[in-house]
Amino acid sequence: MPRITHARAFMVDLKPKVVRTDAIQSFKSQETIFVELTDAEGATGMGYSYTIGDGGPSVLALLKHTLLPRLMGQEGEMIEAIWRDLLFCTHATAVGPIMALAQAAIDCALWDLRGRRAGLPLHLLAGGAKDRVPMYTTEGGWLHIAPEALVEDALAAREQGFTGSKVKIGKPTIAQDAARLGAVREALGADYEIMTDANQSMTAAQALRRVPMLEALNIGWFEEPLPSDDIAGHARLQAGSRVPVAVGESLYSPGQFADYIAQGACGIVQADVSRVGGITPWLKVAHMAEAHNIAICPHFLMELHVSLVCAVPNAPWLEYIPQLDDIAAPMARDGGHALAPVAPGLGIAWDTEKLAAWTVEGSAFETREG
Repeated sequence: MPRITHARAFMVDLKPKVVRTDAIQSFKSQETIFVELTDAEGATGMGYSYTIGDGGPSVLALLKHTLLPRLMGQEGEMIEAIWRDLLFCTHATAVGPIMALAQAAIDCALWDLRGRRAGLPLHLLAGGAKDRVPMYTTEGGWLHIAPEALVEDALAAREQGFTGSKVKIGKPTIAQDAARLGAVREALGADYEIMTDANQSMTAAQALRRVPMLEALNIGWFEEPLPSDDIAGHARLQAGSRVPVAVGESLYSPGQFADYIAQGACGIVQADVSRVGGITPWLKVAHMAEAHNIAICPHFLMELHVSLVCAVPNAPWLEYIPQLDDIAAPMARDGGHALAPVAPGLGIAWDTEKLAAWTVEGSAFETREG
């Protein structure tokens, strides 16, 4: 097993092509942190993680001063051992977003390296449950978008083969949220799936008052209704709702998901491979959810998550939010289905010239063994 001898890290700042707002924030940019690893035999693997506009330099600093030096000389195939070693060498700063994002970039690079060395795509390497997955679109459902525009986008998505859309909620009144969701339901009919996302904006009372409205409109799930640390509140809400409560984009370890599942606080888990710390812990969450007969529907990062949702049997959806088209070849699609990449590793075809041109000045550095 060849050891890791060289690492290169850098950051690319991607601005969203459409305005993205929800009940608590705007998506300013995607600070995309890359890690490229090289082993003693010259094989390479590329991983990445992201922020939505802040914190990228902090992730890079943790990689530069702590994690990548620690990684040098370790056997690249020992992914589980490496993941645990990096976590415990920084136990005073874990669990949390900065650590998870830094660790994810390394872990994804190791899986990419493993896949390239084995000649296998990630969806087969990690399980091989299927080779395609239905998509729902979030890109036309942001909170600032008027009801008529929500309908127009959902109709266009259905024409492309999509069978679902997510609509952000969290307006000042229930009536405003109901008007947005009701317009889409009336125009698209009963067979079109509609998901909602409140982005942690509500009190328990506000969320509970919206449940009858969501049930009446046959909503697919109620995402992040409460602050992510309010497990008991989510449990009470799920107990009183026939609409599944979805959580996960703001959780940073398998243990946090275990707490939610143990307390009956969610009906769908949405682990984000970057925010949970990489592919290694993402698979643990997916299989934990499967063991409890719960679906996993990951948040964002469709170009990476497509392989993971095709690796496991309990992932019915992929969220469509295009963000990497300027620096990578578009994800393969068949209408409203995403196709698992067949190239070895992560299967993302990066445009190396654009990555070099778009690298944030002063962000790049290298780490070598010895």
